[in-house]
Amino acid sequence: MVWLRRTTHYLFIVVVAVNSTLLTINAGDYIFYTDWAWTSFVVFSISQSTMLVVGAIYYMLFTGVPGTATYYATIMTIYTWVAKGAWFALGYPYDFVLVPVWIPSAMLLDLTYWATRRNKHAAIIIGGTLVGLSLPIFNMINLLLVRDPLEMAFKYPRPTVPPYMTPIEPQVGKFYNSPVALGSGAGAVLSVPIAALGAKLNTWTYRWMAA
Repeated sequence: MVWLRRTTHYLFIVVVAVNSTLLTINAGDYIFYTDWAWTSFVVFSISQSTMLVVGAIYYMLFTGVPGTATYYATIMTIYTWVAKGAWFALGYPYDFVLVPVWIPSAMLLDLTYWATRRNKHAAIIIGGTLVGLSLPIFNMINLLLVRDPLEMAFKYPRPTVPPYMTPIEPQVGKFYNSPVALGSGAGAVLSVPIAALGAKLNTWTYRWMAA
């Protein structure tokens, strides 16, 4: 019955990764809009890095297999690309939805777990820090490839966006002196305790299964 248990584990990862994607892209609105990421990049970075690390480390420790975190991030990416395609099919421009870059950060988490010979504490401290540091960098590169995020924001307004998420011109030099640095710093600090929470949830799961 080992194969059945392993299959169940991986199917469970797929289900939770899809739900995790819904949670992480719902941080500001229904989907990850380009304008929101651009004008609120620090908030975006923190939400994305913490949501990724808690699910990725949970299932990586749950299976004990380095590579599970990347598998988890890949499912999230595919699911968001499906949502992007759905909006595009409805007549919205290709740049209307920008897919976050989760996979490279998840790979760093996997590499940490593998290089430290499956050391849980190293994965939490080192892996969590690397996820928080790297995710804003990869996503800013992703955003720089967008044609004009503010044009997309004002040309295609969403009535469902709350007032505090209304697209505004970035006030460079006043608040966001360096959104990548602020996002990386805050993400690196917060991703470690969130990774520890994911590891603790894994322990609770095993206790529940053994009960």
